[in-house]
Amino acid sequence: MVKAYIWAIGQLSRAFAVVATLLIIASMLVVCQMIFLRYVFALPTIWQTDFVVFSATVAMFLGAPYVLLKNGHVGVDVVEMMVGDRARLWLQTIGSVCGLIFCLAMLAASWIQFHDAWAGDWRHSSMWAPPLWIPLSALPLSFALLCLQYSARLLGLVQALAGNRAALDATPETHAIPVKETTR
Repeated sequence: MVKAYIWAIGQLSRAFAVVATLLIIASMLVVCQMIFLRYVFALPTIWQTDFVVFSATVAMFLGAPYVLLKNGHVGVDVVEMMVGDRARLWLQTIGSVCGLIFCLAMLAASWIQFHDAWAGDWRHSSMWAPPLWIPLSALPLSFALLCLQYSARLLGLVQALAGNRAALDATPETHAIPVKETTR
């Protein structure tokens, strides 16, 4: 059951990574279109800058759970490298609990901001003036996904701490224990 949950959350993170990738591609295409219109035809651009900023920002947030899944974030692991596997598991568990608490707080705060934008019909101050609830909806969604990804990571780490190393090895993306290699 735990393994199925970890797998399902991983698949969800992968799906949103695809959405994030598509948003980055869309923003790149819009930048090219904006440059073409502005410098070839000397036409004004109204919505393009806002779209690029919003889509790139949304892509960053929606891609964050996948980065956590792949343990691709930037980190300093000098302390982790100096301790044994069990202590490393504990450090990663403590770090994941702190990350989950932070994401839960950000989920609550971003939900309030999204709701205020929705209820107050907030609009961007540009000429295009898109409703701000649209880009702001990515914040609670991404923090909810991060909470789910942290919970999956914690389940894998807790199983490893309980001695079920096979469960952790079956889902290597849920932890960051480096494989020790020997060189001669």
